Amino acid sequence: MITLEATQRTGSPAALREQDMIPAVYYGAGKDAVSIAVPAKDFIKVYKEAGENTAVTLTIGGEKISTIIHDMQRDAVSGDVLHVDFLIIDMKKELEVAIPLEFTGVSEAEKAGLGTVVKSIYEVEVRALPNDLPHNFEIDISGLASLEDQIHVKDIKLPKGVTMITDGEEVVVSIAHFVEEAEEAPVLDLSAIEVEKKGKIEDEE
Repeated sequence: MITLEATQRTGSPAALREQDMIPAVYYGAGKDAVSIAVPAKDFIKVYKEAGENTAVTLTIGGEKISTIIHDMQRDAVSGDVLHVDFLIIDMKKELEVAIPLEFTGVSEAEKAGLGTVVKSIYEVEVRALPNDLPHNFEIDISGLASLEDQIHVKDIKLPKGVTMITDGEEVVVSIAHFVEEAEEAPVLDLSAIEVEKKGKIEDEE
């Protein structure tokens, strides 16, 4: 179980960030949004482990609340997390979420110079109970050895209790021909030719 300690929010968002705290809210299950703050360092660790599809238990003054990280606001320049939305979930009810794909290995076709790997999608939609949701799906592309080889959504092995929503026939990754860049024909400098002709005429005169 992934847990994150939070506190009731006091002070302005700017003041909280100066204290290395991130302003946040949690809501859902018919409850109004509650303003909280979470330690920035702890949140980053939790986000790396949970992502946006694994349950995170918020602990606030002894109370435990099951949530998922629903939304984040980041600074456009620094990338720092400015605000987080946690969505309350029922651990006994299935969720429909997007699971990211992580590509591993090097394709045999690319090694042999036959073609290049083309990744068509980077996540798939699944349905499962919160505790059954995987953090990601690993897609091993090392077995792609020819231009005809492809990996489809239906080829992804699902853990117990997980149902795929994305169309199974959708292509995840394939091999395409290398595209060689055509050599550009040299561009004639007409102005130089004109200058050269003019010079010859002047010499003849």
